[in-house]
Amino acid sequence: MAIQQVKMPQLGESVTEGTITKWLVAPGDHVNKYDPIAEVLTDKVTADIPSSFTGTIKEILANEDEKMAVGDVICTIEIEGSADITTPKETKEKPVFEKAPEDQSGRYSPAVLKLSQLHHIDLAKVTGTGKGGRITRKDVQALIDEAHSKAQSVSEASAVKTDNLKADSGDIIVPIDGIKQTVAANMVRTKQEVPHAWMMIEVDVTNLVRYRDSIKDSFKKAEGYNVTYFAFFVKAVARALKEFPEMNAMWAGDHIVRKKDINISIAVAADDKLFVPVVKQADDKSIKGIAKEVNDLAGKARSGTLTTADVSGGTFTVNNTGSFGSVQSMGIINYPQAAILQVESIVKRPVIIDGMIAVRDMVNLCLSLDHRVLDGLICGRFMQRVKELLESASEETMSVY
Repeated sequence: MAIQQVKMPQLGESVTEGTITKWLVAPGDHVNKYDPIAEVLTDKVTADIPSSFTGTIKEILANEDEKMAVGDVICTIEIEGSADITTPKETKEKPVFEKAPEDQSGRYSPAVLKLSQLHHIDLAKVTGTGKGGRITRKDVQALIDEAHSKAQSVSEASAVKTDNLKADSGDIIVPIDGIKQTVAANMVRTKQEVPHAWMMIEVDVTNLVRYRDSIKDSFKKAEGYNVTYFAFFVKAVARALKEFPEMNAMWAGDHIVRKKDINISIAVAADDKLFVPVVKQADDKSIKGIAKEVNDLAGKARSGTLTTADVSGGTFTVNNTGSFGSVQSMGIINYPQAAILQVESIVKRPVIIDGMIAVRDMVNLCLSLDHRVLDGLICGRFMQRVKELLESASEETMSVY
C-alpha cells in the first residue's frame, strides 16, 4: 500500500488559487484515475478536479468553500503497490540564486518568484520559514494577506461599514454566490493594485454600418448565425494590437511581458453572472471566424458549459457595453492584462463634414489602461489606428471571409 497526494491544479494562466465548492467523493470511496473527485471555483470558471490515481480516498484535507492555493494538497489516496503511480513527474524547483547548502534563504522556487513579482514584493526583505531559511509560497502569501488586511482596515475606517447593515421590512436579501464573490474580490484587487488611466475616442462608423447591413441577411442565411458589429470591432482591435504589440502586454513586477498571441477576452452576461471567455489568435481569424467563435462562446456561457481552456490565455479585453445602450463608460482592467476597451452604442449624431452638417453613425471607444505598462502616447496611436480601420471599413478592407 502507498499513500499519494492530490494537489490543487492550476486551472488557467494567472490563477493562483481555487475554492472547493463540492466534494464528489468521501473517505473510503474507490476512484479510478481521471474520475472527477471535486468541483472547484476560480475567478475564471467552475471545473472538476480529476483524480491523479486509481485507489481509495484516504483523507479529505480541504473543506467545502475553502480557498486553496495552487499546489496545496487537497486529499490523499491509498493505492495498491506502485503500479498505479502514474502521475506526471514533478519538475524539481531550480534555485535562482545558489548559496551554501546550510543557507537556503536565497533560493526561490518559480512559484515564489511569480507570486512576489505579481504583488511587487522584494524577496530580499522577506524572512523565510522553510528549511534553512528558505522563503516558501506561504511566507509570500502571508505578506500579501497582511497588506490586503491593512488596506481593508483603512477602507473600513473611512467608510460606513456594511457588514452589519440591517434590512428593513420589505427589503429583499440577495445571497452572493461563489462566482460573484470571486469576481468582486478580483475587481477590488485590480483597483487597489493597478493605476488606472482612461481615454476615449470618437469614431464615425457610417461606412461600417452600411457594409454590415448590406450583408447581414445573406450571411445569416448562409451561416446560420449573425455577423454582428462586435465581430468587426474585435477584428479591428486584433489588427491594431499586431501593429502595436506594446498594448498586448502584462505587468510582471520587475519587467513587462509582451504576449506573442493575440487572444481577445470578451465579456458575456449569463443570467446574473458575468463570464469572460477568450477568442484565441483573433488576428489570424476572419470576421466570419470571429463572429462564429463569439456566438459559440456566448452560447456555452449561457448554458454553463465553458471549459478552463475557453476562459484562459486572454491578453486584451474588448467589452460590448454598447449592447446595453451605454455611450460612455470606464471599464476595470481584466487582471493581469494591461488594458480593456469598451465599445459603446452606435448612435446617429449630427457632425460637421466639409463645413456642412451631416447625420452620421458614431460610436465612442473608451480605453482603461494600466499606467505602469502603457502611456498616453502609445495608447493614443493605438486608438487612432483602430479608428482608421473602422472608418475605412468596406468589403475590400474588412471582408467577412
